[in-house]
Amino acid sequence: MDATERFLPLNPATLHILVVVAAEERHGYSIMQEVERQSLGQYKLSAGTLYDNLQKLLDQGLVVETTRHDEGSRRRYYKLSRLGRKVLGADLDRLESTLREARMNMGVAKPRGA
Repeated sequence: MDATERFLPLNPATLHILVVVAAEERHGYSIMQEVERQSLGQYKLSAGTLYDNLQKLLDQGLVVETTRHDEGSRRRYYKLSRLGRKVLGADLDRLESTLREARMNMGVAKPRGA
């Protein structure tokens, strides 16, 4: 089994968090805001859900924590690890395949490159 397969499929909260921290390192509140923005307000993470998932992702080695001193406060920032990048890529491939099959089954397949 590939090292990434044991993490798949990602649950929705984990997927959203990894997508956000893939772009740049962020602190918790910023992650919540960006998830809501990217989902056009359709997916909102509570603080409890966010921090429970972040702790799990840290324990699994999918994200790493950094600390910055912003405006006099010490914030924890999170960024995607190398393993996290592989796992996210594998799950995105899985989702793309699922979407492709669903579109073909519904008779609305998009032409390649569209």
